[in-house]
Amino acid sequence: MAKVSINLATGSLQKEDIIVGIDLGTTNSLVAFINPEKQPHVINDTGKGVLVPSVVHFGPTGDVLVGNEAKEYLITDPQNTVFSVKRLLGRSYHDIENYKDFFSYKVIDDDTESLVKIKVGDKFYTPIELSALILRELKARAEHALKTPVNRAVITVPAYFNDSQRQATRDAGKLAGLDVLRIVNEPTAASLAYGIGLDPEEVKTIAVYDLGGGTFDVSILQIQNGIFEVLATNGDTFLGGDDFDRIIVDYWIEKNNLHKAEVIANSELAQQLRLKAEEAKKAFAHQSLFNEKIGEIWCTLDRNTFEELIMPKVKQTIASCQSALKDAKLTIKEIDEVIMVGGSTRTALVKKMVGEFFGRPVHDDVNPDEVVALGAAIQADILAGNRKDILLLDVTPLSLGIETMGGLMDVIIPRNSKVPTKGGRQYTTSVDGQVNMKIAVYQGERDLIKENRKLAEFNLKGIPSMPAGFPKVDINFLLNADGILTIQAIELRSGVKQEVEVKPTYGITDEQVEQMLMDSITHAKDDVAQRMLIEARTEGEQMVYTVERFLQKNSSYVSAEETEQTNQYIAALKLAIATGDKDLILKSIDEINEFTRPFAERLMDQAISTAMRGKSIE
Repeated sequence: MAKVSINLATGSLQKEDIIVGIDLGTTNSLVAFINPEKQPHVINDTGKGVLVPSVVHFGPTGDVLVGNEAKEYLITDPQNTVFSVKRLLGRSYHDIENYKDFFSYKVIDDDTESLVKIKVGDKFYTPIELSALILRELKARAEHALKTPVNRAVITVPAYFNDSQRQATRDAGKLAGLDVLRIVNEPTAASLAYGIGLDPEEVKTIAVYDLGGGTFDVSILQIQNGIFEVLATNGDTFLGGDDFDRIIVDYWIEKNNLHKAEVIANSELAQQLRLKAEEAKKAFAHQSLFNEKIGEIWCTLDRNTFEELIMPKVKQTIASCQSALKDAKLTIKEIDEVIMVGGSTRTALVKKMVGEFFGRPVHDDVNPDEVVALGAAIQADILAGNRKDILLLDVTPLSLGIETMGGLMDVIIPRNSKVPTKGGRQYTTSVDGQVNMKIAVYQGERDLIKENRKLAEFNLKGIPSMPAGFPKVDINFLLNADGILTIQAIELRSGVKQEVEVKPTYGITDEQVEQMLMDSITHAKDDVAQRMLIEARTEGEQMVYTVERFLQKNSSYVSAEETEQTNQYIAALKLAIATGDKDLILKSIDEINEFTRPFAERLMDQAISTAMRGKSIE
């Protein structure tokens, strides 16, 4: 008997699953789809509003809240409430250490190049797991509103996101139970929402000015033959509408002769002032004076003063626009369209200054909060094959990557990448004196290489003998328009190089591709849990190796008591590795790091004083 799917929300027959467009934002996220009238439409489920705050709260009994309800805990329970997780996606601690004071929750400093982890209570979470919780909430809201399962999505990312940040976004979607058909640049989605780039004959150069709650970026795009090429991006990942609110609050504190430290210490008052500032900012869209009270505190501000206060911040964004144009090697006259994205672009001064800078009216008639999600829904509709007039470029059907420690697959070219394409990652050795590196190439969507298809294997020989972690090996994948994959491995310090050619799609049928994709969705949760355990175990084994070697080489700098205690920590870590409990392993690693940090600092001080002995400083 044939199965027929009916969408209960629209009453229409459904040939395929609905593909949704998702804007996974720093401050807010939202989900959109193409409605029966063939128009992109954002989902407002259960009356909570279109915007889902990108906030996750962990309750004392293990319950997890996402979105509107979680946002309420930002003030009352900040250490268990995670926000702005998008800033941490695909980042190492070194990438964000200058901004660590920005986060009220604990970002783990393990002093390595590995990706950051967030500690909430006794549990450790990766930004991928936290983003997956937000995506799962969006998926649930879409399913509730559309009365149909939602398993496929297009997710947007900033144009400046690198390969590991894009891969992390893809992994988060997978963990949320979504087949991520495409990762799309936010400026590309915004221009699609305005219909720019849908006509293959069109040739345009556009600027997309995106000022959100916490971040700002500007992108210069060139559109030709339906291809969106990012010419330049610029911005500030810690500048947005939240700064406007803070400036207003500071102004009121000063005008009421309050002490800023006392206001910050009184979290309830600080939150009330922040919300009142947000109210004032929005009110200036239709009035020129805001005059209200919180208790005995006067919250008075006129539009002219507000514009004077925020002028330096807006000028910063204009300077970024200038830099982006310079990087793109373009003049203002060569920009054909300017698109406004992000809720903070509603501010009249922002629109005025951007319009004056580019010398043309800006596009702001599509809701700036929704424009990226709407564009993602249009891209999803194109991928579903519903827009026959638009030519989709050829894409690679399955992900390509290499085997890393613990038998994991590290994706270098994600599936659905346009061809020709290229991708690369940098690796290093895990053992002292390692002179060869095995490079095994796989195709597939599962986290463990044993579940994927092996394409090639070769050895990079002649790596100079160095301590573990010193060699730097670049592995680059180049996939040409015929599907031929060239893999190049080069050790950067010595120049040792090797290259092989593979045909990744050879001998694999459409049915096999489909089966591999189905398996990856069915086993997504188990795969990710296994990957995270293997990564924790690998990190633990590396830690044991590093600390034991440190004790052997530097015994004269460490007391007998410290050595004994360190060995106890090592034994606890080995035991944790044997149990296979991810959180216990990461907790043990954290404890060793904490305990041994003073030894490393002591050794560094000793080395510096020895090196400086007898040298005069000018």
